[in-house]
Amino acid sequence: MNLPAMPGAKRAARSAAAESDTPDQPAPAPARSRKSAAPAASANGAVNDLTPKQMAENTYRRGLTSLQEGRVSNALTDLEKAVEIDPRNDAARQTYVSLLLENKRSDDAIRQLRLALGIDPRQPSLAMVLARLQLEKGGPALQTLLTTLPYAGNNAEYHGFLAGVLQREQRHTEAVQHYRDALRLSPGNGVWWMGLGISLQAGQHLPEARDAYTRARAANGLTPELQAFIDRKLEQLPR
Repeated sequence: MNLPAMPGAKRAARSAAAESDTPDQPAPAPARSRKSAAPAASANGAVNDLTPKQMAENTYRRGLTSLQEGRVSNALTDLEKAVEIDPRNDAARQTYVSLLLENKRSDDAIRQLRLALGIDPRQPSLAMVLARLQLEKGGPALQTLLTTLPYAGNNAEYHGFLAGVLQREQRHTEAVQHYRDALRLSPGNGVWWMGLGISLQAGQHLPEARDAYTRARAANGLTPELQAFIDRKLEQLPR
């Protein structure tokens, strides 16, 4: 089963930095009423009247600068602060999660991913990363994927990944459905044809299983070990 991965934090930093030549310049803030808290004064005496969203964006940009300069500890601190100020700053959270994973802090990454999906479950890519980590640690990977499934649409990777997790849980009928959904979108994936064959064979749909294994055998990109596995499966099936 192919597992998804987060993009690298440094790559995210380079991409975000390229989007703006003046990362620390906030957008004009709306005027506050007299009942609002007093604006903060900057070091040169100018008045800064930043919204939480703007504060979070500036903190995120500062974290990206630290990351580009190799100051990982400072970057982690700023990225964490950015998502605390504005939990809906998706770019900051994704960069933070990537950096946590790169630094082997998977428990913290899981916590951040769960927070992000709790705020907005319509993020299939994050759900797949969370599910991957939960598989490694024995967490509720299947529940994570099923919760975000309504928002996966025609995401072949999502359906193929979900099919593999369902297969691990011996839920072969559902696995077949999602393997077929994935293959309808990406018919050349030999690993998914192989997975489909396994679940069809488990359900005693033997002619269909043979066809799936045959299609897997003809696909490109399978390792010699997987090719040998498929050959053994084909030998077990009646002609």
